[in-house]
Amino acid sequence: MAVLASGGAKSGLTRRLAGVLALGLGVAAGIQSPAWARGPESVADIAAELLDSVVNISTSQTVTGSRSTPAPKLPDGSPFQDFFDEFFDQRQQDNSDRPRRVQSLGSGFVIDSSGVIVTNNHVIDGADEITANFADGTKLTATLIGRDEKTDLAVLKVEPEKPLAALSFGDSEHLRVGDWVMAIGNPFGLGGTVTVGIVSARNRDINSGPYDNFIQTDASINRGNSGGPLFNMDGQVIGINTAIISPTGGSIGIGFAVPSSTAINVIQQLRDFGETRRGWLGVRIQEVTDEIAEGLAMKDAVGALVAGVTDPGPAAEAGIAPGDVIVKFDGRPVSAMHELPRMVADEPVGKEVEIVVIRKGTEEVLKVKLGRLEEAEAKEVASLEADEPAPADEPAVVTGPLGLSLSDLSPTLREKFGIKDEVDGVLVTDVIEGSPAAEKRVQAGDVILEISQEPVDSPEAIDERIKQLKTDGRKSALLLLANKNGDLRFVAVTLE
Repeated sequence: MAVLASGGAKSGLTRRLAGVLALGLGVAAGIQSPAWARGPESVADIAAELLDSVVNISTSQTVTGSRSTPAPKLPDGSPFQDFFDEFFDQRQQDNSDRPRRVQSLGSGFVIDSSGVIVTNNHVIDGADEITANFADGTKLTATLIGRDEKTDLAVLKVEPEKPLAALSFGDSEHLRVGDWVMAIGNPFGLGGTVTVGIVSARNRDINSGPYDNFIQTDASINRGNSGGPLFNMDGQVIGINTAIISPTGGSIGIGFAVPSSTAINVIQQLRDFGETRRGWLGVRIQEVTDEIAEGLAMKDAVGALVAGVTDPGPAAEAGIAPGDVIVKFDGRPVSAMHELPRMVADEPVGKEVEIVVIRKGTEEVLKVKLGRLEEAEAKEVASLEADEPAPADEPAVVTGPLGLSLSDLSPTLREKFGIKDEVDGVLVTDVIEGSPAAEKRVQAGDVILEISQEPVDSPEAIDERIKQLKTDGRKSALLLLANKNGDLRFVAVTLE
């Protein structure tokens, strides 16, 4: 415990107590505190208008497979153990192919009076039957219009006897941390439930998909809230409740919603086409760390580093190359790697966009005509891994800098490590444990193509390049590596 040892500190405490007393007297005298301090006086009027548009989604599906029950364990030597083992094994065999019905519950909301409903994909995934349950007790069978696994959204259709009360979307881009929000949903199957909280954070990346930019809120979201709306104080939908972080299964004040800015475009595509049609650039990207930025002579660690280019593809046709850092897309700055996939996906297929890249310290402007992501994904074919027979002999290996053992590529080493013929560079045959390269997960079988954007074709060339970087005062070397299939990545290895 801290002890007040000076008159000044004691006087400060006295002043603070006096301030608290004055605040209490002010409240007693009827002095109003600021509106932001009080929060919303009530959300009853807004909730009453919105509850009829929020539905409970119930699903059922038929699955096969038994729910295994382990046989009880009796004391060693018990004559009944064999009997129990045989009984439970037979029971599980009898039930192994018996179909059973599995039900689940979630939430959704009406976006069109004709009966269009939005929910989460994981709420209806695999369902044989989907039912929308309304606040007035009406139950309507829903059909699936389309779904998107990447954003966990789905669009349903019901056939009502009369027009439904539909909700409108608001602009999530204008949300601020601290703004009041309200969630309505079906937690634990209890039915329409209203909770209120604030926006705790924006643009959260929780590694659930390539387009993460969740709204984080402390409005209570529990199991069964999935697919329900998150409202602003004007009664507009600015998010779709999707996920929670909870070690207990209940709300601990960390919930996530897909922002309306992401959802609107996906929902419209699902309504129009029954599927998504996202823009495609045709690059593999990675984060620009401080070390990589230093290796590229960049002042700030921003943008998305191009680690590979799909050929043929939009980026390849536009001249984008590995080592380029994309810092602007269609006039918008790319502050971090994870922002670029979302920017590209939101643009229409076939649109020509302007991209600004940093190439060897200089900005260049390129124009790219976007392709379609779904078509590119459909063309991907998994490569077969080659067997790796032991070689009859091996060439000499040279121990180079950075804690690496290096060698020229030879037919024998290509065969040993399964490296494709089109991959050329300097082979890493071993990595010293605890070395700078080992810390960055460089491993035997990697092929070094470039050192700080200069091609290398021999262990001696790597030595010379490292010496030059040290002379130039560089703190790290940026390695362009290829794996055995030719997939590229950048690694910044410290020289100190």
